[in-house]
Amino acid sequence: MNIIKWFTAVIAMVFVLHVGQTAAEASVLKNGSAGSEVTYLQSILEKLGYFETEKTGYFGPVTTNAVESFQRDFGLKVDGIVGVNTSEMLSNVDMMAHVVYGEARGESYEGQVAVAAVILNRVQSDEFPSTISNVIFQKNAYTAVSDGQYWMHPNDIAYRAVKDAYLGWDPSSGATYYYNPITATDQWIFTRTVIKAIGSHSFAY
Repeated sequence: MNIIKWFTAVIAMVFVLHVGQTAAEASVLKNGSAGSEVTYLQSILEKLGYFETEKTGYFGPVTTNAVESFQRDFGLKVDGIVGVNTSEMLSNVDMMAHVVYGEARGESYEGQVAVAAVILNRVQSDEFPSTISNVIFQKNAYTAVSDGQYWMHPNDIAYRAVKDAYLGWDPSSGATYYYNPITATDQWIFTRTVIKAIGSHSFAY
């Protein structure tokens, strides 16, 4: 299994798998759970603005409330439990934050939200894969994945940008492409119809 597939698999399952368990035997994270998976969960919730206290690695009422807020905002069943669906959404948010940080960390907040929105727009388009992970890891789709910047640690701003895109803000106006016209080397990208420019990026379809 190559590093990209490994990372995607680990992120998708880190919230629900314990050491030695198969997927079928996986338990959920809920009130009373403890360990490194809970600490990781709390760190993601903190970056998204849902968890504002010390990360203890213990899943108590504060973490339950944070998970419920996340579920409510992201259109999930609100039960305060991190099962398969909530885990998958957290994984999607985390992967998108890596792209936003790797591709647009020097851009304005609006520009970072726009990059996140393009990922979501691609998922909705028949011209691209139908899942977040397949869109992000599509061959040569994102420079940050190709050159390794994807693996940098995203800051809180990148996570908040992904959150705002999920909540419906699309500064790209429906774009499915973006590029820097100064540094782009693939001439094909210049054949796309530009919708708008935000910072150093042109957004197009």
